[in-house]
Amino acid sequence: MSMTTDQLRAKFLEYFSGKGHHRLPSSGLIPAHPAAPLFTNAGMVPFLPYFFGEEEPAFRRATTAQKCVRVRGKHDDIDVIGLSLRHLTFFEMLGNFSFGDYFKSEAISYGWDFLTEALGLDAERLWVTVHESDDEAVELWRDIAGIPARRIQRLTDDNFWEMGSTGPCGPSSEIFYDKGAEFGHDGGPAHGGDERFVEIWNLVFMQSERLDDGSLQPLPQRNIDTGAGMERILPILQGTSSVFETDVLRRLIGTAEELCGQAYGKDEERDVSLRILADHSRAVTFLLADGVIPSNEERGYVLRRIIRRAALHAQRAGARSGVLPRMAGAVAEVMREGHPELAPVIEQVQATLEREEHRFGETLSVGLGVLDSLITPESREIPGDVAFRLHDTYGFPVELTREIAAQRELRLDEEGFAAAMERQRDSARAAASGGDAATDTENARLVRERHGQTDFLGYEELDATGTLVGVFPTDDPNRVELFVNATPFYPEGGGQLGDTGTVTGEDGRGVVTDTDAPLPGVIRHHVEVTEGSFRPGRRVRLWVDADRRAALRRSHTGTHLLHWALREVLGKQVHQQGSLVAPDHIRFDFNHHSPMSGEQLAAVEDLIAGQLLGNARVRVTHTSQAEAKEAGAISFFGEKYGEVVRVVEAGDHSMELCGGTHVSALGDIGQLVIRSEASVGANLRRVEAYVGAAAYQESRRQRQLIQAAARSLKAKPEDLAAAVERLQEVQRAGERERRSLRRALDEYVAGNLVRQAQGGVVLARCDGYGQADLRQLAATALAATEVRAVGLIGTPEGSSVALAVAFSDGEGDAPAAIRTAAKTVGGGGGGKDPRQAVAGGRDVSRIDEAMEVLRGDLLGRVGGER
Repeated sequence: MSMTTDQLRAKFLEYFSGKGHHRLPSSGLIPAHPAAPLFTNAGMVPFLPYFFGEEEPAFRRATTAQKCVRVRGKHDDIDVIGLSLRHLTFFEMLGNFSFGDYFKSEAISYGWDFLTEALGLDAERLWVTVHESDDEAVELWRDIAGIPARRIQRLTDDNFWEMGSTGPCGPSSEIFYDKGAEFGHDGGPAHGGDERFVEIWNLVFMQSERLDDGSLQPLPQRNIDTGAGMERILPILQGTSSVFETDVLRRLIGTAEELCGQAYGKDEERDVSLRILADHSRAVTFLLADGVIPSNEERGYVLRRIIRRAALHAQRAGARSGVLPRMAGAVAEVMREGHPELAPVIEQVQATLEREEHRFGETLSVGLGVLDSLITPESREIPGDVAFRLHDTYGFPVELTREIAAQRELRLDEEGFAAAMERQRDSARAAASGGDAATDTENARLVRERHGQTDFLGYEELDATGTLVGVFPTDDPNRVELFVNATPFYPEGGGQLGDTGTVTGEDGRGVVTDTDAPLPGVIRHHVEVTEGSFRPGRRVRLWVDADRRAALRRSHTGTHLLHWALREVLGKQVHQQGSLVAPDHIRFDFNHHSPMSGEQLAAVEDLIAGQLLGNARVRVTHTSQAEAKEAGAISFFGEKYGEVVRVVEAGDHSMELCGGTHVSALGDIGQLVIRSEASVGANLRRVEAYVGAAAYQESRRQRQLIQAAARSLKAKPEDLAAAVERLQEVQRAGERERRSLRRALDEYVAGNLVRQAQGGVVLARCDGYGQADLRQLAATALAATEVRAVGLIGTPEGSSVALAVAFSDGEGDAPAAIRTAAKTVGGGGGGKDPRQAVAGGRDVSRIDEAMEVLRGDLLGRVGGER
């Protein structure tokens, strides 16, 4: 049965929907759970809160076609992309999941039925592997599928799934397809050829929990997690031996052929590059579309690595430049049916790729130049310190150095590179390792297990009564963590700071200094005890600081309006990358490639002011995630949303998924004034703004500054710009006169120096001159026809030394001549220009000694003695 990519995806989802599974759209490639990998690399990643027991799912069965990227960690396939005909960096994983509903028998039955009946695969070509201890799975495969014993193989660690050293785990069972004898030797998945026996589906039976001591105990709720590689199944259905010959990837290779001027199938080395270009184009297009920004850290570094690898192979395949933007356009077109989310953002994706490809072209040119200067025909390896310098100084990825080394049949000193990296990044690695997350959540987990989630009352109430369900000490004897069954306190989230206020109980009083949610739905109050104590089971009264909450409401709704206005002015490709919602100001990070102009910032403020004057209502509704997105609501990468979402409409234009607190009408915000706009990373900008009373105070402060400046210049405020321009012109005229006088003085001093020249060499001590002034003075003296070399030394201000050397063309090497003298006064310098050089030093007491060194050097060089 032949199927296209879109048909197979639809067939899978329809099949499991018919089996009672809740059909969900693919989550983004940036996972929200703290235990998740850098990118979503499997279909189960979005469901981690359910598998960890942190959240109660709204459904017991689910099915998805999940976008995945595997380029980091245990499943990093990037080095074999293009060489292998079945590995990809970007792929889609088809999955069906059970959260405490069905288990092994149903999972095996569904998998076998879908492959053999729905898809019509030859049952005789299917093999399965099971964990060596899983006798139950062996019996089920025999009974349900009728697979003979020889095609059921027992393996060890390969068939046991674990998320980490502790937590949920269990045996797995993998389904393999036998492509035939022409692809390798027999022996099944355990002993046969990797290209012959291809894994197409993995069924994980999550039935145990690994404890700290390494032992296993049964999970109270057993789960099913399965993942079928869509791109692994497609070659079987489409009758091809390579994933790159399937419909989507072959069309992308076709685009690469056109752009590179090459025919696929004619040259294996260039075929590898064309395959890499097709695969990587999908990965970078989807990563950029999901909000990843190229940078030198974490996700951004990995994305930039893939972009640069694709650009390198585009060049190897014969392309010049501008390939990646057009490849991204092809990805959006070829995959538009299954992924309509690409179309609205493809122009921004292409713009980012164009900039990154151009930047990489410059990096590649410099890096190759450095390598070419260091590699000789006798070279056998690239030293580790060279690879590190390329990486650290020029931004040349070590992956590319490694590939170039292999291409030139050289060894890369991996140990030396790793040692250099470790020396530089010790502190960064320590910071990245973080603390013990379990400690921060342990109390909250205990509370949830015993009492369930917190009932949040803060959308309607600012004071309420509740029962203490958890009281935990901290390192500070005057502070405790309080958990209450119901609270009006909003926990920090979505950028909004947590509420503060007071809490009073039968036995004590305290000030709530912060509120957060260490686990979803469990609210924690950080309390400074001012009187008595708190005990579980006692009733308490909680008061939120109303003025601070009102200010936070203004700021949060202001953030929504700022987001809307930025998208109106800069384009719909702009998305929030992070925010801080404080009582008096907001900080908003967003993706954009260049600084905003004054006109653009003014346009953003004007749009927001228009909304505030219109005073439209702020509406809050609850609906399904799918319906909210269909209505145009904006969601954010890295944020986790349930099946039922809260939609905040700030006026008629802004609609976002948000759990924060907001004003009732836009006019309640009062005023929003942008304080600054700046870069905080590659392709990442930050706007900071004042909101409400703070905005009025900022406006007053700016007005007072303008008035003070106007008074100083004896001008009216409205004439301040003209007055400043007049003052600047006076300063420019003064600077022109100063330079003119300086030139005249230099010519006079230089004339005197030339008259003192001996043998064509000018040598003098000139105090009061810095390095730049000495350079100019030396150049002026050298202009005299009889002068062949100039050496000047002095102290600019009495505590340091400045030196300058200049030679006529071909007379000497200025950097070499100045270094010995500079070393005498405890300094250095020189540069690369053989005609002139400057240097500095610290030991003023040795100026005369250094002058004699300079004298001997210059006379010797010009006189031909050295």
